[in-house]
Amino acid sequence: MPVSKEKKQELEERMIKLGIKDDDLIEKFILGSGKGGQKINKTSSCVYIKHIPTSIEIKCQQDRSREMNRFYARRDLCERIETILFKEKSEKQQLTEKIRRQKKRRTRKQKEKMLEDKRKHSETKAFRSSVKTD
Repeated sequence: MPVSKEKKQELEERMIKLGIKDDDLIEKFILGSGKGGQKINKTSSCVYIKHIPTSIEIKCQQDRSREMNRFYARRDLCERIETILFKEKSEKQQLTEKIRRQKKRRTRKQKEKMLEDKRKHSETKAFRSSVKTD
């Protein structure tokens, strides 16, 4: 599954906008590791890219093909440089921070406040019920 021409062209335009030149990149292909059996251990499909001016290093082994990994690595490089230049967090970083906040344990004070609010809410709901007559 090679990368489509549109995606390649879009990535090249993005790199030009950010001022990333191919001459500024050191690109190496490393033997893959992890699951995948003999095929992954024999081929050099893992891509290592270093951007010389910013000294950002990226290693990518998301796919079995070298071409796809090159595309992913360059895309990650663009994202990192954008976060440095524009001082804004990428969607990926925002998502990881959101998940981290969701999983974070509440403090004792937060728990007490939450339970107090629930108690108040249940009392107001109890007042809504119909009046019982004997």
